[in-house]
Amino acid sequence: MRIDKFLKVSRVIKRRTVAAEACSGGRIEINGKTVKPAKEVKPGDIVTVSFGNDSLTFEVLNVDEKQTKRSACEMYRIMP
Repeated sequence: MRIDKFLKVSRVIKRRTVAAEACSGGRIEINGKTVKPAKEVKPGDIVTVSFGNDSLTFEVLNVDEKQTKRSACEMYRIMP
């Protein structure tokens, strides 16, 4: 699944266009590398999302596109 779609489906970012803009702006990293919106994400990848001065790092657990609002949090695990 594309990283911009993953961020939207997992509800890390509300809208896919905002997720794509974050990728294009260099604020999304997968396994330590800045990525574009079309980069494929797979289970086991470590994703870092920068929000201003803060950042969120998580591990991808599931890339199923048919997630519900309640099961979206099961798609990733936040790293310390």
